[in-house]
Amino acid sequence: MVKNPGVNGQLGAWIIAKDHPPSAGYAAQTALAAVVSYLIARFFRLPEAYWAPMSTLIVMQSTLSAAVPISVQYVAGTAVGAAVGAVTDVYFPANVWAFGVAAFIIGLLCVGLRVERSAYRYASITLAIVMLVPRSTSGRLVAIHRFFEVSIGIAVGLAFFALWSKIGVGVSAKTTQDSSVH
Repeated sequence: MVKNPGVNGQLGAWIIAKDHPPSAGYAAQTALAAVVSYLIARFFRLPEAYWAPMSTLIVMQSTLSAAVPISVQYVAGTAVGAAVGAVTDVYFPANVWAFGVAAFIIGLLCVGLRVERSAYRYASITLAIVMLVPRSTSGRLVAIHRFFEVSIGIAVGLAFFALWSKIGVGVSAKTTQDSSVH
């Protein structure tokens, strides 16, 4: 068996955090935000409430400034994918070829508007969920639910980031003031 330290070293470089390692506070913030977003989605009786915490986990980046652009792209992509999926599903329900054409059309729209790839990715994921996941209800209703489930998750994630950064800044300022007094 031949060992390749270059591959092992590269894997470690991809996994081991250098700039923004997780902390216990970050883990608590992430877990609490995911639970809160799920509970809010359940409160509104959204049928696939698990999308809210998944969306929260996606936007929970290392900083609020990193999370905001991802969140905007996620909401925009989800809205486009839900709208195109709802319309396409009316005429071609659960049709994989119509799904492919719709994904291509969304891609061309994103190319024309020079939209970030992540927004296109979120639009395509939403389109797939609306058109291809077996269900007992209309694609339009699935599209609406998906948009709100994702939006709740993103809003909760950003709110927790903002709240946590305010608390963190307050603690840092207090610590600095305390140390300057002594």
